[in-house]
Amino acid sequence: MSTWYKQAEARLKEEYKTVTGHKESAMKSAVRDALLEFCRQNEEFAQAVAQGGSFQDCMKAVAQGVGNCISDLEAYRRAAAFYFDGAKVQFSMSIQLEPAETEPDRKGILLDLSDFF
Repeated sequence: MSTWYKQAEARLKEEYKTVTGHKESAMKSAVRDALLEFCRQNEEFAQAVAQGGSFQDCMKAVAQGVGNCISDLEAYRRAAAFYFDGAKVQFSMSIQLEPAETEPDRKGILLDLSDFF
């Protein structure tokens, strides 16, 4: 892992404790984890987090104007944009409706070649 990631991780974990507010506190764990994943994926983003604003201010920005709810994706978008203007967060989700695969049919003899060594 990069030095920037380690610095960003340490900063987010330390500043996590300073986050107050009902909405902010409800979201802070998931947002921190998403930011850490983004830092792991991109060193430039990790540097922005390590050198940017505080996590407490980030969470205030995420919660600003939120009524009773906000989607996880929107919270992550706001958090990423707080640290890196213009950052985009993409999300992919799929569903599989086919029945789960059953155990393959194992008729006959099954040999493990490592048994011969």
